[in-house]
Amino acid sequence: MPLREIAIGADHRGVTLKQQIVEQLRGAEITVDDCGTNSSESCDYPDVAHQVADRVSDGSADRGILICGSGIGMSMAANKHPAIRAALCHDRQAAEMSRRHNDANVLCLAADRLDHLPDGDVHDLVDVWLKTEFEGGRHQRRVDKIPLTAAVPSQRQ
Repeated sequence: MPLREIAIGADHRGVTLKQQIVEQLRGAEITVDDCGTNSSESCDYPDVAHQVADRVSDGSADRGILICGSGIGMSMAANKHPAIRAALCHDRQAAEMSRRHNDANVLCLAADRLDHLPDGDVHDLVDVWLKTEFEGGRHQRRVDKIPLTAAVPSQRQ
């Protein structure tokens, strides 16, 4: 199924990489819902993670991409939302397997860990994640064992 919309967000440490990925997505004619931030000024990563995860969880975006320094905080915050399967990926193989076997619907990236990769490798990682389909089969049985609901703060600041 072709992707129609991707929600994307980053904190201050991931803003530069986010801008590059937004250009990549638009170049592939994918609609982008940019949830911020658009500044290098310090911000709180959970606020951005909640915005992206809400859009994927409610179906207004097909998938999401989150970027912070380590990728860990974004992953933790996003995975608190119903039906979110956020995967922190540092390379192409992890991105592919997160989709093929785990049906990840939010890709988390570590801006501080990916800057060492050769030019184009981050974009290849994102491209593979976008294009890889979930295999289903025995993997569906395993994904079904992941609870669909989780507690999310009712009032976000």
